Amino acid sequence: MKDDSMECSIFFKDGQSAVIFNVLSRLGLQKFYPNKLTLRSLSEINKNSIYDETVDSLEKIPWCFLRKLFQINAKCRNCTQVSTNDDDVDGDEDEDDDDENNDLFDSADNKVNPLDLIVALFHCADSFLQQEMALKMSMCQFSVPLLLPHGNNSQPTLMLWALRDIVKEWCPHDLSDSRGFVEDRIVQANIPFFTFVRLKNCSLSKSQVLNHVLSCGQQNHNIFIHRDMEGGSLKRRIANGLVEVCWFLPCGRDGDIFPGPVAFANLRGDLCESQAQFNFLVQESTATFVFLDKVEEKEHKILTSLQDVKSKLFLVVNRKKGNAREEMMSVKTTLKELELPKSSVKNKNPSENVAEFSKKLCTTINKSLTNETNKVIVENMSDKAVELGLSVDENKCNKQKKAADEIVKGIERQSIPDYKKQQLPLQGKNWKRLSRLAMEECRLKKAGDMGLEEYKSRLQEKKQQIRKEQSKYKLSTAMKSFNENLFTCDKDARDCFLKWMKFQLNARLESDSHLSLLRNELKDHCDKKEKDVKIIAELNKVLLDSSLGVEHYMREMGLIYEFSINGSRNTADEISRLPGLAAEMLLDGFPLELLDGDASNIPERWVTDVLKELHKKVGEQSRLLVLTVLGVQSTGKSTLLNTMFGVQFPVSSGRCTRGAYMLFLRVGEDMKHEMNCDFIVLIDTEGLKSPHLALLEDSDEHDNQLATFVIGLSDVTIINIAMENSTEMKDVLQIAVHAFLRMKKIGKKPVCHFVHQNVAGVSAHAKNLTDRNYLLDQLNQMTQIAAEMERKPSIEAFTDVLDYDIDKNNWNIPGLWHGTPPMAPVNTGYSEAVADLKRHLLGTVKINRSNEVSKIPEFLEWIKSLWRSVKYENFIFSFRNTLVAQAYDNLCKEFSQWEWEFRKEILSWQTQAELEILNSDNDCELQHLTELAESKKSEVSEKRTSEKRKMEDKLTNYYKEKDQNVNLIEKYNTDFFNSISSLAKEIQYSVDNKLDRALHIRQSSKEVQEILRKYRGVIEDKVMNLLSDCKNSTLSDEQLKEEFEKMWTEATKNVSGLKEQNISENILIHLRKHFLNRNVNEELQNIGDLTEIGKSEFNVMTEHVKNAKTFRIQEIIRTLQNTADEVIVSRRYDVDDIVKTNTDYHESFTKELLDKIDESIKNICKDYKIKFEFDLKLHICGIASREFLKMHQKFLSDNDPRTKLEKYKKQYLSDFLDLYKERDDCQRKANDFVRCCIKPAVEEFINRSLGIEIVDEIVTGSHSAEYSSRSFFQYNIQEELLQNDDFSSFVKYICKYEIYVKDWIFQHIQKKMSEDKTLCKLKNKNLQVVDKITAALEQASKGPDGVQLPDNIKSITELISNMRKYLIKDISISEEDKETTLFQIQSTCHPFINSLKKSLEDLNKQLQEEFSKSEDITETLNKLPIKPQDELFKRVFGCGKQCPFCKVPCEAGGKGHEKHHAALHRPKGLGGYRYDSTKKLVPTLCTTDVQSDVKFKNSDTKWEPHPFKEYYTYYPDWNILPDPSIESSDYWKYVLVRYNDRLAQEYNATPANVPEAWRRITKEEALKGLKDAFNIK
Repeated sequence: MKDDSMECSIFFKDGQSAVIFNVLSRLGLQKFYPNKLTLRSLSEINKNSIYDETVDSLEKIPWCFLRKLFQINAKCRNCTQVSTNDDDVDGDEDEDDDDENNDLFDSADNKVNPLDLIVALFHCADSFLQQEMALKMSMCQFSVPLLLPHGNNSQPTLMLWALRDIVKEWCPHDLSDSRGFVEDRIVQANIPFFTFVRLKNCSLSKSQVLNHVLSCGQQNHNIFIHRDMEGGSLKRRIANGLVEVCWFLPCGRDGDIFPGPVAFANLRGDLCESQAQFNFLVQESTATFVFLDKVEEKEHKILTSLQDVKSKLFLVVNRKKGNAREEMMSVKTTLKELELPKSSVKNKNPSENVAEFSKKLCTTINKSLTNETNKVIVENMSDKAVELGLSVDENKCNKQKKAADEIVKGIERQSIPDYKKQQLPLQGKNWKRLSRLAMEECRLKKAGDMGLEEYKSRLQEKKQQIRKEQSKYKLSTAMKSFNENLFTCDKDARDCFLKWMKFQLNARLESDSHLSLLRNELKDHCDKKEKDVKIIAELNKVLLDSSLGVEHYMREMGLIYEFSINGSRNTADEISRLPGLAAEMLLDGFPLELLDGDASNIPERWVTDVLKELHKKVGEQSRLLVLTVLGVQSTGKSTLLNTMFGVQFPVSSGRCTRGAYMLFLRVGEDMKHEMNCDFIVLIDTEGLKSPHLALLEDSDEHDNQLATFVIGLSDVTIINIAMENSTEMKDVLQIAVHAFLRMKKIGKKPVCHFVHQNVAGVSAHAKNLTDRNYLLDQLNQMTQIAAEMERKPSIEAFTDVLDYDIDKNNWNIPGLWHGTPPMAPVNTGYSEAVADLKRHLLGTVKINRSNEVSKIPEFLEWIKSLWRSVKYENFIFSFRNTLVAQAYDNLCKEFSQWEWEFRKEILSWQTQAELEILNSDNDCELQHLTELAESKKSEVSEKRTSEKRKMEDKLTNYYKEKDQNVNLIEKYNTDFFNSISSLAKEIQYSVDNKLDRALHIRQSSKEVQEILRKYRGVIEDKVMNLLSDCKNSTLSDEQLKEEFEKMWTEATKNVSGLKEQNISENILIHLRKHFLNRNVNEELQNIGDLTEIGKSEFNVMTEHVKNAKTFRIQEIIRTLQNTADEVIVSRRYDVDDIVKTNTDYHESFTKELLDKIDESIKNICKDYKIKFEFDLKLHICGIASREFLKMHQKFLSDNDPRTKLEKYKKQYLSDFLDLYKERDDCQRKANDFVRCCIKPAVEEFINRSLGIEIVDEIVTGSHSAEYSSRSFFQYNIQEELLQNDDFSSFVKYICKYEIYVKDWIFQHIQKKMSEDKTLCKLKNKNLQVVDKITAALEQASKGPDGVQLPDNIKSITELISNMRKYLIKDISISEEDKETTLFQIQSTCHPFINSLKKSLEDLNKQLQEEFSKSEDITETLNKLPIKPQDELFKRVFGCGKQCPFCKVPCEAGGKGHEKHHAALHRPKGLGGYRYDSTKKLVPTLCTTDVQSDVKFKNSDTKWEPHPFKEYYTYYPDWNILPDPSIESSDYWKYVLVRYNDRLAQEYNATPANVPEAWRRITKEEALKGLKDAFNIK
């Protein structure tokens, strides 16, 4: 502050300047002098601009004044005093108004004269802020500065530039009969100009008199500040010499004081001290009124020097009671010398009050308003000002004025439409045609007989042709000059140039009498009862073509960039700099056209690059809060925004520009954290239900598009319902409700407020409760209609769509004007109500916007996707947004990981439970085993519930975090919770089946174990008997072996095997249960041998079809045959998978198989009889019966007691020989024990763990992205298909999708596991179980007391028993194998322990060697109890549903989703669809069909044609959206073209007629389209 003071004190050199500096310093404004306070800084959203802070210091007075002024609040001039909490009033009222000793500040230094405040602010404001202040003051019906005094004795400044933006409307009496009006920029109006001045000692307040004159007939309004106003009595320190001006403007009624407009200037202070101002005013005015009490010598000289202009001079003499005789004599002397007529002297008698005298004065002024009256144009005063040595504020920007003149000059030589064609060609017919083509590309209404894909390609070619034509245009003279001026100027000069462009263009339009006639003609036609729509449309078009403003030049600038060719020479220089320039202008408060309403189009490349540049310029700190006002045309929408935020959206300009503009307002540092945003974006739109446009054919559609678009972009929407016409109100509400409902569907939740304008009275809110209830009833009614159209029957009330409070979301705002315009000021109640609304809106935003913030990149994505969506159809709103897609995909990835964690936890538990069942004691009864299995089922149910709850908590927390745009996918919340429930049920079912199978295997193994135990006892007895017999003889090894062989044969000759089940009969039992009460008893009785069924191909026959006589019979048979073939292949695959497990048959296999067949045929056409389903299932069961029988027989063979005993034969022989020769068998026994008992258990342990670990390795390793979500999995598969270029793979993927995915996953696992010996590493990692076994051995070698076991043979049994106990949760050591290997062990315990340790070391090395040499990954994968290929398949396959038209698989996350969807649909011909008549493959995509008027028919529609647009009638669980772009489906178009002939051959059809454009698609473009469709960067 100190530095600023020093800087200013150097600038000021005299006493008067010191006074100015003192004023500025006390008000805290010295740092802004001169002209450093900018309009941009005042537009910032900060605490000062939102809250009415207490004025507790002089420094806060200017900001309080400016805040209220920008709110157009007439009370702003009351902000001249520091607030005090004292109850007693200062007593200023008792002070004499004329006290010359009053200082600038009162004794408490807490007041300022409002005129001094205004002068100080004008000195500190830059030229654009001055202009804005003058405009706002004029709206408040305040006088505005005409001549601004300078305190450093320099000449005053004519404030021509400051006043130039003021536009006024009035109705002179000569136009009142025709109801015409005049609209003019006030500085260009040619009107009488009256000046009021006073001599030093005049006690009559001329300002009060002027206020009475101007308010005559209306409520008195303080246009000029006077001594009786708050702060007006304080002595002026810097405002003397200020000349203010205001205008009387007639409204065309009898009560008007004057018949035409009149200007009144008021010089502040003694004219003797402001002679420069006085001389200027006297010469320029129509007449000058001098107020005086007496005339002193100096004053006499000045007045008598006015002989040249005495005819324009009026003296107003204030005759006071007791006037000294000499005072009156001084007046008479002056009158005599001037020779003024009696009519030029007006005496105010002491008996007259000010009001009465003012009427006399009005009469005098009226008499002087003759046709010969000298009229004045303020704009023309500048020459006289310069001549007299006054400065003119406008002269600083003459260069920019000339540049603007040069550009606009071209219009004078031709009509505006012709000028636009020449100088602004890019926004002409081609741009509008391009917009219509883009719309038609989404609607496809005019395809006629042409194929839709061919039609789309033609439209695309036409668009490209237009773009090519547009890119060839050379820069016009006007645009070259316009761009150069924007580029070469500094910021102030650029803004000045744009202002001059605006002024000159407006002047040109206002002077065009032809345009006025056209507007009147249009109004007349619209007012007629029988309206001629054609004429109205033509007139509207002419007016539209004749509108011209700065926005048209800016639009052209955007289109120059939009159509520039990337990489061309032009793009490298000036054109490439255009977005940066526009971004700077946006930051400076200049609006950017978002939607060109004339063409109903968005120049996406231009808007995108401008906002990206802005994002860069603000260091990517671009969090946005977007606010929109919607309402009927001419109901004060723009005025509401202008008043609320102090901005300047055009108000009733008379031009026909349509569309939407956006303005960026910076948020101050003091509010950024609270509001969680860096900018507030205001979107101003054209009015809905425009009376001139309402009759046009596309009017409703245009309004719907606009409303949906801007509501979709907005965080806060204000619906302005200031209308008397309830029909229009309903229309606007209907449009808004539709838009809000659509936003709810896509997860966006804007805040909505209803503003009721022109509602006055303190009790309005309470009295209007009935109206608010009526509004809510209307909203509810419209919500129901909209919900029905949008297919959301669950939504019944407006509160189902938005958080709406009947009190908090409704605002009553009084009328804008206080009285009858044009002399009425803005209603203070209006300003205050709007300020309250602003405070509430931004306060609510602070509460609600904790984390839901979008920056410019996200905002751009909303712009693109919303605009794309609204183009498709009036009320069929199809939304596809990258942000939504990313948010959904992110959740899918997380959900996929949670799902695997859930499965993994349960699988690990299941493995332990199976191990426990399989490890159960051999002595336990079957009843105990069954109870054990049931207890495990109960446990898993609890475990499942716990894990389900964890997963639900994760999902809930994910939505609570409010990051990653989760608010956009809230509608999927229920789907994912349903998926968790579905997953839990599926897991429970699967685990129960696995436990049943484990129980079944344990029962089978128990039976085998009992047989083995029985015969082991026999063999061991025989071995000991043989040993006893041979001990007394000396026999060779051969003889011993021969004796042993005889004994073995005798001992095992009667070993019985396991009983073979009747697999076919078991399958048939399930088949009968499956078809119970389904009227197929006869077929069930005649089945015969099931194993003989299904050996030949399955053929669909006429008897399988319901209506065999239908002309569609062959098509139905072909469809059913394709389905049957696909189902048979898929289920055969399942059967093969089961067989590879080397387990025993279990009845659950058949039940699961039948369930999967049901799932496969659930969604096929319903034209088949029950016989088709029965025959298909019987065929598959026949195949399964043979395979399951083989599996069962292999299991019996592998577990046959005789076979198992044979395995031990060699071991028993070794035992017999060692016993006979009394050899040390310690190490051999240890090796046998490890080989027969430990090694199988270790291998089993590794296999049990390996499945889960392989899945973990893949989903967390370098290939994790491929399995992260279903959509990404689809992308990877399709990319690989494209790169491999293998026709048979494409056919398999399309026709046998499930098989293809399973094979792909299996091959992918093989590939991954072979890379860097990954499988070997995973196996070796699990070899740590050997260390566990070694540790268990060490622990088992000690008794319960921790003492080493005794070194005897008996201790070995205890040792092994302890080991089994310690390892029960890890490995299963077979009791029979243990008993066999340790038969007749001769070693003692301690040596045996040492031998076991060595054997375990050898086992570790042996297994490592085996793992490193093993290359058969397929065999390993097939024998794993938990198959990684199955788990990965579950992860990516999802619900398995396919599009009813093109058969593309669903990619929705989880399995419980309400709607199926896919990122990329394909031409239906790829799936074999053909036309009936020609047999040609169908090239059309269903995503194209759903946006057209084409119809489809199939068995679901009972072969009746049905609109594709309404596909949801038959397929309500599918969401098929139009392609996001024509390029996104390039992938499948390329595939169809490439394999067209081969596909036709494959499907026994004729090749498709593909559009020529498809043939030009390259492989690279196909891949790019694929990436775009799946949102891959």
